[in-house]
Amino acid sequence: MTKFRDPAGAMWLQALKMLEQADQLHRRFFQLGKPAAQGPVWEPPADILETGRYLQILIALPGVDASDITVSIENNRIHVIGARQASLPANTIIRRLEIPYGRFEKRIDLPDGHFQLLENVVKNGCLRLTLNKLG
Repeated sequence: MTKFRDPAGAMWLQALKMLEQADQLHRRFFQLGKPAAQGPVWEPPADILETGRYLQILIALPGVDASDITVSIENNRIHVIGARQASLPANTIIRRLEIPYGRFEKRIDLPDGHFQLLENVVKNGCLRLTLNKLG
């Protein structure tokens, strides 16, 4: 009697193995309460909008206080660093944790030209940077 291998079963096992590997990576990179030993733990997403006179950058930073963010412009690049702190009450059971915690960093190359930072505001979970185009 010939045995046939079920390709759907093999694909399912492979998918489960990949999910397990992804979970292990997630746990390694997003551990609460551990200080960042090396570089940033996560990179926030950003939108960049340009008008004739201004460049506006929106960076999603939910739950990050403005005092925990440093913005600098060097060599035609914006550099945003900071940390999203975990402030969980004792005996908290985490059911799901999708928003990253820990040190973050975002580097954005600016278009050619000279810019002056006019506005640096955290509002509604976003850092809004407005840069004036000079000359």
